[in-house]
Amino acid sequence: MKSSLPFLLGLLVLSGAAPAATEPTAPARPNILWITCEDIGPHLGCYGDRDALTPNLDRLAARGMLYTRVWSGAPVCAPARTAIIMGVYPTTLGAEHMRSLVPLPPEMRMYPQWLREAGYYCTNNQKEDYNLVKPGTVWDDSSGRAHWSNRPPGRPFFAIFNHTVTHESQVRKRPHKLVHDPARVRVPAYHPDTPEVRQDWAQYHDQITAMDALAGRNLEELAAAGQAEDTIVFFYGDHGPGLPRGKRFVYHSGLHVPLLVYIPDKWRHLAPPDYRPGGRSDRLVNFVDLAPTLLSLAGVKPPAGVQGRAFLGPHAAPAPAFNFGYRGRMDERYDLVRSVTDGRFVYLRNYLPHLPHGQHVAYMFETPTTRVWKKLFDAGQLPPAQARFWERRQPEELYDLDTDPDEVVNLAVSPDHRPTLERLRTALHDHLLATRDLGFLPEAERERRRGTEPPALLGRDPVRYPLPRLLEMADLASRRDAAAAARLTAGLTDPESGIRYWAVLGHLIRGEAAVRAAAPGLRARLNDESPSVAIAAAEALGRFGAPEDLDPALATLLRHARLDARAPFVAVEALNALDHLGAKVQPVLPALRSLPTHQPDIPDRIKDYVPRLLEKITAPEPAA
Repeated sequence: MKSSLPFLLGLLVLSGAAPAATEPTAPARPNILWITCEDIGPHLGCYGDRDALTPNLDRLAARGMLYTRVWSGAPVCAPARTAIIMGVYPTTLGAEHMRSLVPLPPEMRMYPQWLREAGYYCTNNQKEDYNLVKPGTVWDDSSGRAHWSNRPPGRPFFAIFNHTVTHESQVRKRPHKLVHDPARVRVPAYHPDTPEVRQDWAQYHDQITAMDALAGRNLEELAAAGQAEDTIVFFYGDHGPGLPRGKRFVYHSGLHVPLLVYIPDKWRHLAPPDYRPGGRSDRLVNFVDLAPTLLSLAGVKPPAGVQGRAFLGPHAAPAPAFNFGYRGRMDERYDLVRSVTDGRFVYLRNYLPHLPHGQHVAYMFETPTTRVWKKLFDAGQLPPAQARFWERRQPEELYDLDTDPDEVVNLAVSPDHRPTLERLRTALHDHLLATRDLGFLPEAERERRRGTEPPALLGRDPVRYPLPRLLEMADLASRRDAAAAARLTAGLTDPESGIRYWAVLGHLIRGEAAVRAAAPGLRARLNDESPSVAIAAAEALGRFGAPEDLDPALATLLRHARLDARAPFVAVEALNALDHLGAKVQPVLPALRSLPTHQPDIPDRIKDYVPRLLEKITAPEPAA
């Protein structure tokens, strides 16, 4: 396509702002404007990026404060936006999986509801994409027409303008007339240096420049209406770059986002002590902190149950010692990764280490970088730092951002870094328990167990959700420690289905010898009352059992893969397991091709997952 920059820059000249004379009287509380965009890291000129062309945001940074250590928490949009709208970790709400849709406990509200109650006119232009059922009316206006200038006289406003021009779909859109020179862009050490990768990174920077023009338009409108000195302005991105090992991955590369805050002189008393024009803050900020910060600026004390910490306003709280990240299901593919940083070191805990980071997410594979990267891996043409993305993982990863900003040197086995590893491991463990992380039940089992109840209420119940026991078994299962064999075998008959699930996974993770040794216990689980346990047992026996185990394993997985007989997440789990069997699914390919792909009661948000998985499993093998 032709470059969009001239057109977008022209909008700055042609756009009309509401005349200042028609604006309501300045409010007694600050207006607040959020300018947001999608799928970018801190690749702006004000952050020192040599490839950036971002004059409007650079000027905003020069007038305000730049935050250097901000994590989105989730590396993909829907759970990240869930954290923002609630000020609560999605893992506490059972809303961490991409495009889930769960109810909230009755006492919980979204932050615009608190702001509207306090007298604010709240608009969102226009993306929502929360993993939650909205608890009543949330916005005064959430649409492509939403604008702060439409507010009633005398009311302060809170307004969001979200720009989608940087979304991953735009980074890979072709044809595209490049503005940035692919030969000059920086390719991170985890990506192969190929023409396709360089084009994607150059186009990524082009789209950031286009977004900067739109942000400039938002700021010009504010100034033209005489509202600039009455309005606190935030700019941030919703998670890391829309390229593989950025978006969807809980490395620093997938979670680190820009955050700029401008506070006019009139409202400087709401700023932190270190605020100054052109200043930088190294405070750790997470997306759960945005809602309480917004409420604090509006003079509203953050309600009980909010887990984030305000970093501005009269209710500002002390800075946290750690930032946390979380990865669950990414579209049709399941995963369970948690991460933590102290600002320098990044620790990842992979609870499903038998799976690679680079699982085949269909939408991610539309990006040229993903395809060429996987092609080079399959051909054996990658160095270890780039091949690792496609291989079985280590249970733990540790990186030093000071010496290894691209996170390619895993220090988890380094004796010199043992104290750091243990400190971050403990911090993460304590956080999972304190926030009642719901990720330690598989999604289908969690849905089965909660019924119509909000998942968060299930998570609060120590009897129905025995998190300390589940976390202990998940830790044991995922470490590949041979000494755990007896406990894993005992876990196969535990009354708690979550323990049985992790006991089965512990054998699957360890491979053939462990599965063969525990085969009688695993066979007994093929008819487990929990579909998730039965599916995991079938995958273990199908992959690593004796030859006579394959047919019953395939039959179990086919039974659970039927959308017309099972809940959708059960089918997604079963189809993932079938895909992991590789060529062993050949005997049931005709049956797979005849499976239903849609049911009328499946929400639109997840309706493509079963068809994508079936297409991947049944696709013909590529020619040699």
